[in-house]
Amino acid sequence: MTNTRPDNSTRRVIIAGAGIAGLATALRLHRSGWHPLIVERAPARRSSGYMVNLLGAGYEAAEQLGIAEALRRHDLGPFTSILVDAEGTHKLTVPTELAHAALGERALTVFRGDLEATLFEAVRDDVEVRFATTVTGVTQDDDRVHVTFSDGSHEEADLLVGADGLHSGVSELVFGPEAEHLVDLGCVVAAFPLSRVPEDLPDCAGTTFIGPGRTAAVINLGPGRSCAFFTYRTADAAAHLARGPHRALTEAFGDLGGAIPAVLSQLSASSAEVYFDSVSQIKMSAWHDGRVTLLGDSAWCVSLFAGHGAALALTGATTLGDALDNHPGDIPSALSEWESRRRPDVRTRQAQARKGMVQYTPPTRAHVWAQHAAIRAMTLPGLRQLARRSIARAARA
Repeated sequence: MTNTRPDNSTRRVIIAGAGIAGLATALRLHRSGWHPLIVERAPARRSSGYMVNLLGAGYEAAEQLGIAEALRRHDLGPFTSILVDAEGTHKLTVPTELAHAALGERALTVFRGDLEATLFEAVRDDVEVRFATTVTGVTQDDDRVHVTFSDGSHEEADLLVGADGLHSGVSELVFGPEAEHLVDLGCVVAAFPLSRVPEDLPDCAGTTFIGPGRTAAVINLGPGRSCAFFTYRTADAAAHLARGPHRALTEAFGDLGGAIPAVLSQLSASSAEVYFDSVSQIKMSAWHDGRVTLLGDSAWCVSLFAGHGAALALTGATTLGDALDNHPGDIPSALSEWESRRRPDVRTRQAQARKGMVQYTPPTRAHVWAQHAAIRAMTLPGLRQLARRSIARAARA
């Protein structure tokens, strides 16, 4: 294996995006002898985000990247999950062993910001990162890809990776308008950290309200480790996004009691830390073109309804590195092999997301009732162990 060109110079890769996918790709390729350059549209590294689970292949990818041990220091650990009604009254507590079964023994639950920070610390001394910079032009030939940046500078590389998220600039430049690939699932989502934990929320617990077309969850894991999550159906996501998170979420959830009013009151002060967007998937007939490839949400966004987004980003990075190692000097063949091996998992996760819409945004009261009844049944002594084994099998799939 060699990652040098015929003139013995180090192979270069330009990566658009300093999120999980971009940082993981830089880390993996640097360890194979590549020279990465990361450009990131944001002016500085972001630190916000909701919880992500790394289990199965995602956990293995974290180990392969050498970050699993560092992530264990940020592991959120178990917490009690409580279903509440619209007034915030407790209706049902989900048994802890069911949550453990869903994750398995080899699993980590961390905040997205902590995962990004861990990846950044792993590459910061070896990889150049240019913030407030985007890719504005891409051309390529048989030997190189030529990239122009928003600051007017130019670079050449052997490979360009667009890991710049759902609304990818690299995808627009190389693969065409976003509208050709984006599938709107008809929902809006928001997630943000809490500067103050609502007083009536138990320690190490999360409360979840599920109603027709919407879900609101608040998790209290102590100072600096608490967060809120909202999602709801809408026929016009763009109009809701234009209102901003404070107005839109207050209109959608302002009738709820319990911890929700105290959470919504923090929105205006913490708007910079709010993730607020439509729920979408990306479906493309190809993720690569010559010496350019997309990776992570820019290529296959599965949406939060499936989960596994962070895990898919990590496994995408590690397997891309493996494919490039297997085809030294033949980048198009490496990208073809990598894509063909990743597509089955992505198709499965995207299908799971479409099913997950019923869980997060039940279309009718009957769906809500059926979901609560199913959860309540799993808490019964005679069914609890059966449910635990069933959930564990599904988690390993």
